[in-house]
Amino acid sequence: MKKQLLSVIAASAVILSSCHDDNKINPFSYPDMAEAQNPAVLFTTADGVKVYNGGFGSAVAADPNQKDVFYLLTDRGSNVAGQTANSIIIGKPDFDPQIGKFRLIDGKLILEQTIELKNANGGKLNGLPNPAGMGASGEVPFDLSGNQLAASADGIDSEGLVLAADGTFWISDEYGPHIVHFDASGKTIERINPYGSGTGGRKIPAVFATRRANRGMEGLAITPDGKTLVGMMQSPMYNPSKAKVANSTVLRILTFDIVSGATKQYAYVMDNVSLTGVSDITAVNATTFLTVERDGNFGGAPTNPATFKKVFKIDLSNATDISDPANGANGKLYNGKTVEELNDEAGLKAAGITPVTKTQVLDLLKDLPTVYPHDKAEGLALLPGNILAISNDDDFGVIDNGKNGFAAKILPATNTVDRNRIYFVKLK
Repeated sequence: MKKQLLSVIAASAVILSSCHDDNKINPFSYPDMAEAQNPAVLFTTADGVKVYNGGFGSAVAADPNQKDVFYLLTDRGSNVAGQTANSIIIGKPDFDPQIGKFRLIDGKLILEQTIELKNANGGKLNGLPNPAGMGASGEVPFDLSGNQLAASADGIDSEGLVLAADGTFWISDEYGPHIVHFDASGKTIERINPYGSGTGGRKIPAVFATRRANRGMEGLAITPDGKTLVGMMQSPMYNPSKAKVANSTVLRILTFDIVSGATKQYAYVMDNVSLTGVSDITAVNATTFLTVERDGNFGGAPTNPATFKKVFKIDLSNATDISDPANGANGKLYNGKTVEELNDEAGLKAAGITPVTKTQVLDLLKDLPTVYPHDKAEGLALLPGNILAISNDDDFGVIDNGKNGFAAKILPATNTVDRNRIYFVKLK
């Protein structure tokens, strides 16, 4: 892949006009990086570990009318894998996934508003796994005291975020996968999934129910005309099974016409099988998008450091639509194999499938002024002037302590607790 030229915004950053509500703010410069300030403590564990009201950064959306305003999304809340098979420890079972409205002031991100996500009746959503037949992940949830928790139809593991022109939000998740439309206050307008169990009853293709647990629809974009949603799966789906796709690098992209509900699907080839996968997608134009692929390691760590966190430009215009007209449970088959079983670009092409094209545009581990210290680069937003905003998921400042509980999430490169940040990069 031919790497495009890029330059990182330095102290003499590109000057952009910003608009507060009065449209009279002075021009300002985007910094290299802006960090969320002073997050509140959600709770403190029995071992004294502080869990912060952070978690924003699973996705980022820019306000088109206020250049200094960014919306950042949390996922399902603080959680770690339990020690027993298929168990998950939920730090705060009543945590409500939410959108944070942040303003960039003097190079810092200031939280101005929290938009809690709610169901169609106005009840708060939560981060608990869904029941069987409604997007269940196979996880058995427990609280920090070891009490088993019930599954919830109102559970959402929110990961992808779109701010529509009318001020409403679209969010994709890792459970169903679901695509949910929220009004500006966070109340559900419509919930779309492969099962038809959501508000409104519309569906996405049945094959998406084979998504790998915790690797669902990680990214979501909208075309500039506001008509089409573009969902990005994080990893190869377990289609038809985990064992049969063990060496696969083939991911799916879904396009969803907002008015008609019509869908198309495309194959995307991940760089290598060892990666965590694709963490987000954002639109450049109707057929061109940016994605971010990453490993799960920390940048600049003294041992086992990150080696892969890259942004790619992709193009759907000449890719094959791999949709299944019959809407079968495993999608369209090629010589008896699922798309995921074709494994890689060579396998796809042998079956007559042209995947989306990819060109690298940014290496986060090499092209920033200082080391990129995070493990999870998870949000992308393209700003005017080809400025790319990249957010990180700080996991509420905690990680797995290996004993069904939490430890502080310390960045090895800086020896500080992870915080939500936005990095600003000018692409050429």
